[in-house]
Amino acid sequence: MAYVVGLIATDGCLSKDMRHITLTSGDLQLVETYLATLGRPIRYRTDLRGKAPVYDAIFSDVELFDWLLSVGLQPRKSLVLGAIDVPDPHLASLVRGLLDGDGTISVFTHAPTRRRYPNYLYERLGITFNSASSSHIEWLRSRLLAAYGVRGSIQMWRKEGRHDQYKLRYAKYASIFLLNRLYHDAGAPRLERKWRIWSDFAARTGCAEGGI
Repeated sequence: MAYVVGLIATDGCLSKDMRHITLTSGDLQLVETYLATLGRPIRYRTDLRGKAPVYDAIFSDVELFDWLLSVGLQPRKSLVLGAIDVPDPHLASLVRGLLDGDGTISVFTHAPTRRRYPNYLYERLGITFNSASSSHIEWLRSRLLAAYGVRGSIQMWRKEGRHDQYKLRYAKYASIFLLNRLYHDAGAPRLERKWRIWSDFAARTGCAEGGI
């Protein structure tokens, strides 16, 4: 359930009617995984936004709605989301949901000494969590530091006419440490597209549990 909370905290919406819960995503597999994790029928609406399809899973569940409120979610959460009440044993599942919902796993090749060693390439890995709420990003950074000892940096991105956006970034070795924990349980729900980025990187570099 912690994974579902992470998805709703990022890609979800709690209606003002205090009963309807919506998850919106361009990843059909994510929507299907979300519904399956909740034990609900695989029913969703498909819309075209631009050239890409977007999938909306909407249902009414007052008991679940009230429980989500009790752990820190709320209607119109984007700018006001703060701490999420999650026990330590379920933190990895929550964070995996936050990452799948509105985060990125990035791999790129860097040539740090191109002039002297033009053929030396260095592969980098990073993960980023995105939010319009500074208090949520600050909470997430402090919680991951307390639980796992990893330090992330926060950057603010400002665009005229839009709300400020905050990015919590982790560098290569912190990302490796975190991703090993987030994907420790191979049977846990996940967005396959993002997991594959990590899985391929780990296979190339040997940095799964016990590596690098």
